[in-house]
This record gives sequence, structure tokens and C-alpha cells, in this order.
Amino acid sequence: MKVKKMAQMIALIGVVAPAASPVFAQDVAPALQRVEITGSSIKRVAKEGALPVQVINYETIEKSGITSTEQLIRSLSSNGTGADNMTSGNNVFGADADRVSGGASYASLRGLGPNSTLVLLNGRRIAAFGASAKAVDLNAIPLGAIQRVEILKDGASAIYGTDAIGGVINFILRTDYRGLEASLNDNFTEHGGGATRRLSLLGGVGSLQNDGFNLMGSVTYDNNDKLSSSQRSFANGFQPSRGLSPDTTGTPYANQLTGAGTALGTGFTRPGDSTTYLQANPLSFQGKCDTIPGMSQYQTALWKDVTAASRSTYSCAYDYGADYIISFPVERLNAVSRGTLQINADHKLFVEALYGHSKATAEFTPVQISTSLANGSAYPVGGAYYQDLSAYIPTFDKTKPIIYKWRANPWGNRTQENVTDNARLLVGAEGVVRNWDYRVGLSHGESTTKTALLDGYGYTSKIYSALGTGIINPWLLAGQSQTPEAMALVESTKFRGAFQHGKTKLTQLDGNVSGEIWQLPAGAVSMAVGFDLRREGYSFAQDVDATQILLSPGNAALSDASRDIKAVYTELLVPITKQLEVQLAVRRDHYSVFGDTTNPKISFRYEPANWLLFRGSANKGFLAPSFTQLYSAQLSQELPNGIIDPIGCPQHPGDPLYCAIPRLPYFTGGNPTLKPETSKQGSLGVVIEPVKGYSASLDYWAINSLNRILNRTPQVVLANAALLQNNIIRNADGTIAYVTAGWINAAGAKTRGADLSLRGEGKIDGYSWNANLDGTYTQSFKFAEIEGQQYKEYVGNFYTRDLYLRWKHNASLSVGRGDWSAMLIQNYSSGYNDQLPNGGKGTPPAGFNPHVKSYTKYDLSATYSGIKNTTITIGIQNLLDTDPSFTAHNVDEVVGAGWDPRVADPRGRSLNILLKYKFL
Repeated sequence: MKVKKMAQMIALIGVVAPAASPVFAQDVAPALQRVEITGSSIKRVAKEGALPVQVINYETIEKSGITSTEQLIRSLSSNGTGADNMTSGNNVFGADADRVSGGASYASLRGLGPNSTLVLLNGRRIAAFGASAKAVDLNAIPLGAIQRVEILKDGASAIYGTDAIGGVINFILRTDYRGLEASLNDNFTEHGGGATRRLSLLGGVGSLQNDGFNLMGSVTYDNNDKLSSSQRSFANGFQPSRGLSPDTTGTPYANQLTGAGTALGTGFTRPGDSTTYLQANPLSFQGKCDTIPGMSQYQTALWKDVTAASRSTYSCAYDYGADYIISFPVERLNAVSRGTLQINADHKLFVEALYGHSKATAEFTPVQISTSLANGSAYPVGGAYYQDLSAYIPTFDKTKPIIYKWRANPWGNRTQENVTDNARLLVGAEGVVRNWDYRVGLSHGESTTKTALLDGYGYTSKIYSALGTGIINPWLLAGQSQTPEAMALVESTKFRGAFQHGKTKLTQLDGNVSGEIWQLPAGAVSMAVGFDLRREGYSFAQDVDATQILLSPGNAALSDASRDIKAVYTELLVPITKQLEVQLAVRRDHYSVFGDTTNPKISFRYEPANWLLFRGSANKGFLAPSFTQLYSAQLSQELPNGIIDPIGCPQHPGDPLYCAIPRLPYFTGGNPTLKPETSKQGSLGVVIEPVKGYSASLDYWAINSLNRILNRTPQVVLANAALLQNNIIRNADGTIAYVTAGWINAAGAKTRGADLSLRGEGKIDGYSWNANLDGTYTQSFKFAEIEGQQYKEYVGNFYTRDLYLRWKHNASLSVGRGDWSAMLIQNYSSGYNDQLPNGGKGTPPAGFNPHVKSYTKYDLSATYSGIKNTTITIGIQNLLDTDPSFTAHNVDEVVGAGWDPRVADPRGRSLNILLKYKFL
């Protein structure tokens, strides 16, 4: 209880990422250096401004035990609780997922998606992830060379253009570094798996002030070990007493299926039971499904729908959620160098080179196969492993072949190797001309991702033919194995090698000037004018015909596509009175693919007293459609038999042309007519510092977006036929010719909330202390999929894409004296309403709790710097070894059975050791 009370007290005063304390006007000396702050192009003395900017320094990142950029971004309370990390990214999150399983991680401020969060490096753009051109892969950020991170929690399209609806994350590299230091960071979990390690080397020579030059370089190597669900007891999809059980009958010990011309026929009955059943497994009849690892008796009561009882009463189920890879092995090598030449006191030139290489080995469970007579994969009569169920089913016809559903373990886990190379070269200059600051840069960046299939995949026709021989046994009991002949046959069907590749390019020429243009009684009016010229390109191709490979992760090809962007912007900083300052900005972008967009912004900073500050903003934003959304190839496919025309069937009841449409064709893919998403947003906040060293800020924000770009399936189009009539193409007689699905401009989203920040620092008996808290309260997140539908509230409710939690915070308390310092960190996420089993169609067990509990994690670290040139930090992450909160959702919709990786840390308690040594 004492630990719990202490943690609660810390939560009231404490942030995992302490930001610089607010500096008010009376504390700023005229001699302080003017800097450019994220969200503005005008250099000024750093102080608490009109826009909410959170600053995280590298020392805090190290002491927190954070070893990757993904971990850092996930710790932000303003970042969404979504599927944009490497764990959740192991699955497909519905039709709206503009991503591939390429081992990428993304930021998603306000939960608006990676496309709506702008990631910058030293204030400039870098190329998007090569596999999807969706957004910047966080793995490309050289964290070892970072000096600080600035998070602008406000829209910024008026300054930066597209992508900045949710906010901006700006990674600032170290500059003018001198010396040589090496650091080693190892992190080991108590329960095994998921270990991480990092080796970093940073060096620099020359002083800009004394030598007129500086050359800095950094190399960082990261290695993350695999963590499997089998290594964590909470990853358990079979907990029927809590309403959770698997819904898949694709089991390692196959379930037999019914069908015309097969041993089970079109259905079977049991003696004394008139119900017609559709699947059978001898282990189910015997109550022995659980004798095979991962299998269990299918829980028809929990998955009760119109077919569950007849389909699965005598079936076994398989908990493949407990067979998932929670986090897969990743290797990263990041290098960055920067050379700066001080021409004179007013001008300097610089060259910056960035290179990143990452290899992520993704693993998925073995393929699930349903055999059939049509493709020749049925188990033949007379085969060595022919399974006769006559003892359980009197109508079983052993003169006919068997069709079955099987988790094909002999093929092994489907394994993909995703290798990404990122590079950027930037040449620039900055300085002062006649009291005007200028900055100009020319850069070119590329990101290339190559995906190879290493194991678990095979040619569809070869696999079906191999199964039809009867040599491979789909009914292995525990401890049994396939014959060498069977394994050789399995091996002969496999595909290994290069599979697909994508590449993005970004060439940018940008610049701006800023300075004072005239004097007002309250002070000088400052102005910035800038331009931004970019060429963006993307290509994506398959190295093999993905349609020939069973359950391949193939994506539609996209030939070389490019677009030119030309933008100009201006910004004014106007002191209305000594206490009131107004910032005005506007930017106009011209895209070669869809035309012009103009986005203004106005913000204010009002300081009526030296301890009180009011601030606010109002602005417009936009998000340009991605290359994939615009240009990915149109794929022609067919829906299965029996599709109902929701408009035509009521008008022609019983007519199969309207009420049971055979093989309805549809098209899906890119849509070159897409319009940009647009937004209107604003914020209003207050900052107080009643006593020096103690401050608090509260900022209320609201964002309304329209024309959201979503990927609609043909089923969604048909279900909303009245609202999407243009997507349903009809023949002259009114019947449906085909359906156009894929990317469309849908309705919009409305979100509101508030950010709370608390800061405190002081000294007690020779000890210095610092306490921080950053929290985000989401009041509402409403979303309508299609124009004309009502907006639906998602805050506090389960959703398959993002969880919009009511409250998240990160808090910290640090204490130091002499060579010692310590930090205690708390991460908190509020609970939410759980998904009912089977979407509410089932019958939850008595006492089922439809609410997921809140999740709290503590980290503790201590740092000692009393050894010459050496710093040692030892920390324990997840101090109380807290398991993720239980959730009854099934793995088919969100990775993880019985837990949710979007909220919780699956690694458990871990030991973090950081050693840093300065040679010079």
C-alpha cells in the first residue's frame, strides 16, 4: 500500500519527458541568443509562446531507458493509442490501413493517423517510408545524435504545408559538438525475450567560435530480440470464463469439412440429434482438443450465431493469438554527420548527411488452408493417413475423399525480411544580412524498402497438389512429426527470395528570411517570408507474381509517380501592447496533381501579469493524398455468390439478379480524383507560474476534419448504397454491373480535448529535485465514415484502429545531489469499454466485465557520474512487473489475444544498463 500511495502522490506532481520550464518576459535577458522554435519561422528569444511546444532533451531520454524513437513517441500523452507501432503493425487493421507489413513505426498525434503528423529533422522534411510512402518511419531517425525533440501540439499547415494537422515532431540534431564519447545501453527482460541493446559513438572536432568550423559525426547500432506470445502468460486467447475464446477452426490437427462429393457429404447428424453439423474432429468427439498445443474445444456458447452451433459444435479451435510474435527482431544502423563552416560572424555554410539501415524480420503464424475437390487438395481415399470417422458419424462415406481446414505447421511461420535504407544529403547556409536572418537549403532524400520471403510461403498450385497426394499428414498428434518424404514435398512447394520493393524520393529547395520591419509603441513588428519547392516521387513493384503465392502479402504495383509542390508563406509577429502579441501566418501550396490550397493561421500570446499567460490559435490545415491512395493499380476482383442489391432486391423480391447476385465484379485500388483532406482547428490555453520554479499550463484544442481519405471495401459500399450510389455502376435494366471500391473522400472527424502540463523544481537540504507531468484529456472523438451518416463517438470505446482513451499522462520525479541522481517515471492510460465477444453476437459468461482496466507502469533509474569521464545509469523498467490489462477482443481484429499492444508494455520488468564514456 505504501508503494501505491507514493506512486499516486508522484502522479499528482510529475512527466516522462521533462520540458524546459516556462520563461516569462521578465526573466529573459536581452543578450540571450535568438532561436527558431518549431511552429514559427521567426527567430526570437526562447520563451513560453503562443503555441504549446513540448521539449524533451536527450539526457531525459537516456535516463528513461528509452532505446528507440518509437518508444519515445509512444510515451507522449498527445500521441495516439493506435496501431502505428511495430507490434500492432504485425496485422492488418481493416480497409483503412494505408500500410504494408514492412517493419515501420509511425507517429500519430491526436490519433489522427501518421499521415496527419509531420515529422521533421532539424526543421526540414525527410523522405517517407519506402514501402508505402505513407509517412516518415521513426526507425530512420538517428536518436543517438539527437540534442532535443520539440513537439508542436497544434496545427501547422500555415508554416509547413501538408501533414501537419495533428501537429509537428521536430528532431533537433546536435551541432558544434567537440569531443568523443561512446555509450552502451543494454536492456534485459526478467521473463525472457525482447532484449534490446544499443551501441553509440559520437565525435566532433573544431569550434565555430574559435576555429571557424565544426565537424560532427554519430553512429548508432541497435539490436532488438524477438518476443513471442508464448513467452508471456497474459497472451492467452482461451479464457472462456472471461468471455474470450478463439474463433478459428484452422487447427494444427485439421477439422474435417462437409461438401458435396466428400466423406461427410453436405452435412451430418448424430444419433438422437436432428441438427445438421458441418465440421467434425475426432478429438472434439472425445473431449481431447486440448491434447494438441494451442488447441481447445470450440466454445459455441461464446460464438453463438446462426451457423456456429451447426458448424463448430464438434470442431476444435486454435488460439493463434497466443502464437503471435509480439515484437520481431530488428537491427538498425544510423549514421549522421554535419560539417559547419563559419565564414564570418554573420554567415555559415553546412553540409549534413544522414544514412539509416534497418532490417526487421516479421513472423506470422503458418498458413491456414481450406482444401477442396475443385483444386485437387482433398485428402485421397486410400491415403496412408485417411481419417475414418464412421465410429462417430454413421453416415461417413469412406469411399470418398476428405476436405479439411488446417493450420499448416509443416510449412513453418510465414517469415518476411524487410530491409530499409534511408539517405539524405543537405547543403545549406544561414546567417544575418542587415539585421535579417536568412536560411536556405537544398536536400535530396531517398527511402528504399525491399521485402524478401524467407520461409512459410509457397506456390498455391504446388501446395494444393502436394496435399492431394496424401503423403502429408494433416492429423499429427502431440509428439508426432511428418515423414522425411512429406517434408521434402513441403519444401518443394516453397517460395523464398525477393518479393517486392518500394522507393520514395524527396528533393527540396527551401528558404526564408525574417527580421524586424517597423516599430510600434509596444515593440518591433517581425516578419518572415519563405518558399518551399519540392519534388516527391514513389514507385512500388512486385518482384514475383504475388497472386501465385498462397496468402502472400502482395500489394498493387505502382509505376513511377511524381508530383511537384511549390509553396510560399509569410508570417507576422505583431506586438499589439506590451502584454499582447499576435502571430499571423498564411501559406499557399500548389500541387501539380490537384491544384492550389491556401491555409491561414492566427495565434496570440497575452501576458497580463508576470505570472500569468493566455494563448490561443485558430488555423486551417490540409493533408495531400498519398501516392498509394492516388495511383495504386486498379485490381479487378469478384465477390462470392449470393450478394444482395440493397436497393434493387426490395424492389424485385426473389429475383436472383437482384437478391442473389452471382460473382459480382468489383474494382479496388487508387483513385486519382481524390481531394485533399482539410481541417479547421484551434486551441486556447493558460500558463501560470505563481512562484518561480512552479508552473502549470492547460491548453484546450479542437480539430474538425473533412474529406477524410478512407479505403472502402465493396461490402461497405453496398451496405451504404444510398449514400454511395456513384460507386455502384448499374446496367440499363437496373442490375448492378460492378462496384467501385478502394480509396474515396469520406466524411470527417471531430475531436476535442485538453493538454495539462505541470512543472516544479527546487532544492531541499542540498538535494535538487524536478517534477513534471504531461497529460492529455480527450473529451470527444467523433467519426463518420461516409458523408450523410451521423457522427459516432469513439472516446472510451473499443475500436479496431485507434483507441481514443479519455486520459493519458506521463509523470516523473527526479532527485539529484553531487554525482548522484535518480528518476521515477509513471505512465498511465485510462481504461475503456471492451469489445463484447464476437461483436456482441455471443453470450458472455456470467460476471463478464465489459470494461478494460486502466494501465499504469513505473520505471526507476539511478545515475552516477563520479568516475572520471564516465556516466553509469541503472534502471528498472516496469518496476512492479505489471501485466497488460485483460481485454476480451479476439486477435483477428487487433494483434494480441487477451491484451492490447496499443496500450500496454508486453516486455514486463526489465533491467536497463547505460554506460557512457567520454574519451575527449
